[in-house]
Amino acid sequence: MEEVTGRVAVITGASSGIGLSAAVALARRGDQVVLVGRDPARLAAAAAEVRDAAGTLPASFRADFAALDDVRGLAEQLRAAYDRIDVLANNAGAIVLHPATTVDGYELTIQANHLASFLLTVLLHDRIGRMVVTASSTHRWGNLDPRDLNRSLDGYIPLRAYGTSKQANILFAAEAARQWPGMLAFSYHPGAVRTRFYNENRLISWGMKHTPLLRGPEKGAETLVWLATADPALLVNGAYYYDMKPRRLRTKAADPALAAALWKASEQAIS
Repeated sequence: MEEVTGRVAVITGASSGIGLSAAVALARRGDQVVLVGRDPARLAAAAAEVRDAAGTLPASFRADFAALDDVRGLAEQLRAAYDRIDVLANNAGAIVLHPATTVDGYELTIQANHLASFLLTVLLHDRIGRMVVTASSTHRWGNLDPRDLNRSLDGYIPLRAYGTSKQANILFAAEAARQWPGMLAFSYHPGAVRTRFYNENRLISWGMKHTPLLRGPEKGAETLVWLATADPALLVNGAYYYDMKPRRLRTKAADPALAAALWKASEQAIS
């Protein structure tokens, strides 16, 4: 990793888990971290944790990615506050256990995990140096259809909807590298991480707490931090990473035509 100071790093989903661990690591390296989260109390607690670890209280912004108007407002605030954003970590995400539709008319998982991040990046891309998207190996279970972003609502299966959104994350990062060659873009799999991410389901939460060999959030954030700080000459623009190494994709997540179709569908969705 390069020794860096003074860079602006915006991290969504920064209230806990991987996002908070990444914020602490980057702040300790001298970055000016900016936290984005949904819950004001948890966001304030996360900011205090970063301050205690790195000595400086980070800026924080509240936004609910289930409402695209919140994302638009967030982008306006970030543009007003920062002339440049050296790193945008699109880390916010959710597993939605029951079928739900947002106020914008989209299946909640695809909006919270993809469309909101897509919108935020589109509104800020002229100021972003590099983007890192938190994806997942569960993209293999996805069934993305850009012609119908609400397809997951038919016979809803939570992990399939989640995998579909993670497919979208990977395709988005790859297409962003083609659409915006002046901005570096990457996606990565953090591994199976023990965080509060699964707390809505008691059985899954219990299993996550008691299953051996799961990673802690610091380990899960390791590749995010590396992608945010590594010399660009060492990185493959648009690639998907796991444990700081590019991984070959063997599913629809590697299809450039599907990535281009998703891009167009996402543009229409946020218009």
